[in-house]
Amino acid sequence: MKIAILLPCYNEEQTIGKVIDDFRKELPAADIYVYDNNSKDRTSEVALAHGAIVKKEYKQGKGNVVRSMFRDINADIYVMADGDDTYPAEFVHELIRPVVEKEANMTIGDRLSNGTYANENKRKFHNLGNNLVKGLINSLYRSDIKDIMTGYRAFDKLFVKSMPVTSPGFEIETEMSLHALDKKFTILEVPIDYRDRPEGSESKLNTFSDGWKVLNMIFTLFKEFKPFQFFSLWAGLFFVLSLVVGVPVIYEFFTTDFITRVPSAILAVGLVLLAVISFVCGLILDTIASLSKKQYELELNRLILTLRGERK
Repeated sequence: MKIAILLPCYNEEQTIGKVIDDFRKELPAADIYVYDNNSKDRTSEVALAHGAIVKKEYKQGKGNVVRSMFRDINADIYVMADGDDTYPAEFVHELIRPVVEKEANMTIGDRLSNGTYANENKRKFHNLGNNLVKGLINSLYRSDIKDIMTGYRAFDKLFVKSMPVTSPGFEIETEMSLHALDKKFTILEVPIDYRDRPEGSESKLNTFSDGWKVLNMIFTLFKEFKPFQFFSLWAGLFFVLSLVVGVPVIYEFFTTDFITRVPSAILAVGLVLLAVISFVCGLILDTIASLSKKQYELELNRLILTLRGERK
């Protein structure tokens, strides 16, 4: 089996050499790809010196890098990690085993269950953000994924070649998890250790701006993947607000045969109309989403046949 190690990098001169050497030690036959995302240091030179296949991605953002990786690289098994030496390479065997044995389409390196991320990570609010995103997605899909946002993953070729990457930045990990859940790919989690960046190495993740992008992406994909639930929530909210505004108006009419709160009556009617429109939009878009899922399944079947033909 051809295994490809994917390492998206931006200014990782200090750590990328060790990461390449560690993966080379664990998987000597694997192809190690470093995609340099406009680094201003010697990331590319160090990666080349350590024997990696170095390519450039000029569109800034991790999601853009992953999109190019998935399009360009052909392999049977893909392993994605960061170039900052936070994910130990020795766990790669446990990570790829379920994919090799066809037990999973994607495996996730779970940093959270054993507590190493909470102990090692020194950045404020990251644990809170992880738990918030995990709670939202698990509630949405009734799943039980422990680590939604980990960057250490393994994939089979079917997942990689059927994943429409739309996220430009650090939302990519969350998008992968949502895509796998929505399209019913098999996911397995593998507990791993996590270590914080070495002294002098700086994180490119901005807690608040990137956290907001992740939440916005969840909101957007919720609307696209589950439109009936999404618009039903809005319909319910508008209907409750219409009751809050309209009940006093109705009570006044039945007790006095007059309506003096005309603005409230108009607002209540408007909120009811918004509730009805939202509900109807949800029904229509849910039908469209259902047809889209069926079309995706047909395209997936064609891709499976193509991949089987390539193996033969």
